[in-house]
Amino acid sequence: MELVCQRVGTCSSCLKRQLNGFLGSIKWQRRLVPACVRTIYSETGKWEKSYGSETRKRVENWWLPRIKDQFCKISETDKSRPKFYVLSMFPYPSGKLHMGHVRVYTISDAVARFQKMRGMQVINPMGWDAFGLPAENAAVEHGLHPASWTQSNIQHMREQFDALGLSFTWEREVTTCLPEYYKWTQYLFLKLFEAGIVYQKEALVNWDPVDQTVLANEQVDDNGCSWRSGAKVEQKYLKQWFIKTTAYAKAMFDALSDLPEWYGIKEMQANWIGDCVGCSLDFLLKVNGKVTEEKLAAYTYTPEAIYGASHLYILPTHRLLHGNSSLKEVFQREFIPGKDSLTSVTAVNLLTNQEIPVVISAKTNFENFLDTKIGIPSTSAEDAAVAKSLGISFTEVTETLPNGLEKVINSGEITGMTRQEALKTITQQAKNKGIGGDLTSDKLRDWLISRQRYWGTPIPVIHCQACGTVPVPYEDLPVVLPSVTTFTGKGASPLETASEWVNCSCPRCKAAARREVDTMDTFVDSAWYYLRYTDPHNADRPFNNDLADYWMPVDLYIGGKEHAVMHLFYARFFSHFCHDLKMTKHREPFHKLLVQGLIKNRTFRLATTGQCLKREEVDLTGTEPVYVKTGEKLQVAWEKMSKSKHNGIDPEELVKEYGIDTLRLYILFAAPPEQDILWDTKTDAMPGVQRWQTRLWTLVTKLIEARTSGTMPTPELLNKKEKAEARKIWEQKNLVISEVTEYFTKDHLFNAAISRLMSLTNVLHQASRPLILHSTEFEDALATLCIMVAPMAPHIASEMWKGLAHMQNKLCTHHHWDVDVLHQSWPKVDPEYLQPSDVVEMSVLINNKACGKVFVPQQAARNFEEVHELVLQSELGVKHLQGRTIKKAFLSPRTALINFLVQE
Repeated sequence: MELVCQRVGTCSSCLKRQLNGFLGSIKWQRRLVPACVRTIYSETGKWEKSYGSETRKRVENWWLPRIKDQFCKISETDKSRPKFYVLSMFPYPSGKLHMGHVRVYTISDAVARFQKMRGMQVINPMGWDAFGLPAENAAVEHGLHPASWTQSNIQHMREQFDALGLSFTWEREVTTCLPEYYKWTQYLFLKLFEAGIVYQKEALVNWDPVDQTVLANEQVDDNGCSWRSGAKVEQKYLKQWFIKTTAYAKAMFDALSDLPEWYGIKEMQANWIGDCVGCSLDFLLKVNGKVTEEKLAAYTYTPEAIYGASHLYILPTHRLLHGNSSLKEVFQREFIPGKDSLTSVTAVNLLTNQEIPVVISAKTNFENFLDTKIGIPSTSAEDAAVAKSLGISFTEVTETLPNGLEKVINSGEITGMTRQEALKTITQQAKNKGIGGDLTSDKLRDWLISRQRYWGTPIPVIHCQACGTVPVPYEDLPVVLPSVTTFTGKGASPLETASEWVNCSCPRCKAAARREVDTMDTFVDSAWYYLRYTDPHNADRPFNNDLADYWMPVDLYIGGKEHAVMHLFYARFFSHFCHDLKMTKHREPFHKLLVQGLIKNRTFRLATTGQCLKREEVDLTGTEPVYVKTGEKLQVAWEKMSKSKHNGIDPEELVKEYGIDTLRLYILFAAPPEQDILWDTKTDAMPGVQRWQTRLWTLVTKLIEARTSGTMPTPELLNKKEKAEARKIWEQKNLVISEVTEYFTKDHLFNAAISRLMSLTNVLHQASRPLILHSTEFEDALATLCIMVAPMAPHIASEMWKGLAHMQNKLCTHHHWDVDVLHQSWPKVDPEYLQPSDVVEMSVLINNKACGKVFVPQQAARNFEEVHELVLQSELGVKHLQGRTIKKAFLSPRTALINFLVQE
């Protein structure tokens, strides 16, 4: 293996050097301004009164490199501390971040900073889903090697991450196209192979005529087009590699009930898997009494009745009639279109050894995605009708007792069992023999992972004429991609051209053999990356069990709804499999799931081909958009921002105009995370969050000016009214702490959290000058506000905190003024606020209209007669109710409200 690689030369070692080179020397895009124009407090010790665009730029330039927390470094992992693993789905390195990227990573960044301030040991890792077709397409179109194209894109996107103030645990970075990562993807493939969960078979596959590759079923849209190229997908028979995900269908379906609410995604997962009531069983095919090499897996809804099978039922579109099967000619000759066709081919049940005929159905479809069924007349009237019409004999294998209990009869060793007992026995026997038996649905299909392309993880298999399919020995991993310089984008896999790599020796018999030239679907790489993050530099195994057990499951997984089926299903499958191998303690990989909505922008498509056009190719001057070259009218739709659709917005331009914090706050404030944002209709929110920052800055300015006015702050000088006002500020502060903390931990309604912080800002703006100067409550509320703003707008919060920290004559001593705001503890509600008050503020309504409030004793607040009398005797009651006829009154103790209905 090593000699072969040395002779051919590998692209991976070159890529690793390139990646390590540029990732170790990131250039900051946002340079510090020259010393002569610095005016912010952190640089000069002089507070800038207003927060205009110039001040904002200086603040962000100063703090951007200073707040790059690494969160939990690998060397610092302390398993005795509580942990929080926040993970946002890692990106494909397309070359540029778009606003969809900014949304998901802003959310994860804010959550990570919040959880760290709460005292958690946090990781917020980032990496690159770096294999895939676009890199190879770039090689075809521009002559760039996929490795060079990928490393260049990673470099640029890494710089963009940094320029946006996004702080990740970069020490844990993974890149799926590097051998040190895909070695372990191949390792897990071999484990699946050993378990009999990976297999190869000829199948009717989805063929993308543009990208010249096979697509998984999930990668074909509702219109029968490729999810990436948009081309109309064709059907083609090829020998393919599959992962038997159906083997875990029932376990994965059942495990959903133990997970918390996933914003409707659990239902999508359950619907994708389907009701796991039946199973597939393996059959050996015979023709004219002779055993062939063909095996066939057939589905039945009633495995417990398998001894009553009368025939095997296949569709006219089955691969046996159209592929490269030795039985193709027989089936085609004996098939009569439009009729159920009894053939001379028979099928031997490998569990019961029963031999039954194969029937080609008159139907064009079975239920859902089935193309092969076991006919069992005892449990299906339709199967009974087919058997009778074709003269096929069958045996009744179920009976119903007088008490209604159903039992199995005429079924060998399971005779006499209840149907449920027989079901368990039959499926377990089949699983023990490796011939099926895994409960699954009629709609879930196994995962096709073969790709006839170069830029992917090589499948670690060798084909030998004598030994058959042989797995590469573990000690020879990784099977490294060879250096291929010519990419046409057409025909067979480019790996076919690397003859010195393809031609090798069989690991068993040492005879001449050939490597597998298909590569894996990139969804395999991303199906286990969350585990690698827990131990990313382990050279001996995919990850350390203890570290995985500590960090897993992911506490909050953030990503798009478009991945709610494919990626999430595959990731859950790998996690279940690793659990069964005792590699992990936790079966499910993700605890909470936050499915953020899309940021959509318009796409312009050619109606004839479905191709998406770039903005410069579209003429928008008329009443309808048209293609610049031909004048052809275009199809316009609101769609997810994507490089391939040419509808992305460059975040760098927005940062230049508005600043990092404003962009972050906009993303969090514009809508609840799960809702979509239509970009062109939501930009009005941007000035709103910009104004809020200005108001925050003004509050800090007011306090600093008051404390530097020469008058010493003296809380005792406040009069009764001002003390009551200070109490209101204290109550509002505690209320907002409670609400914002809940928004961050439970519902992740960041827009609501910002709204509450805005309300506290408004309360503080209404404070009188004596209150600002002398009140501990004002100072504490402003400091607390600054801390709560920090996870979402870290740059302005850091500068405001620095101004407050160096302010003279502070009254609050419980804050850690000597450290930056991001290192402060998240504020807690004051214990006194949680204690029941002696009095309750009762809202008074007259004819459903609010007219004021009355204080009543706590012990009387739930008693209608007492509250009624106290209100009547109050100043408000005398003024508004005296002399009027009260028809009825209603008390709501829960909301502290009493409503009087009076005669008008």
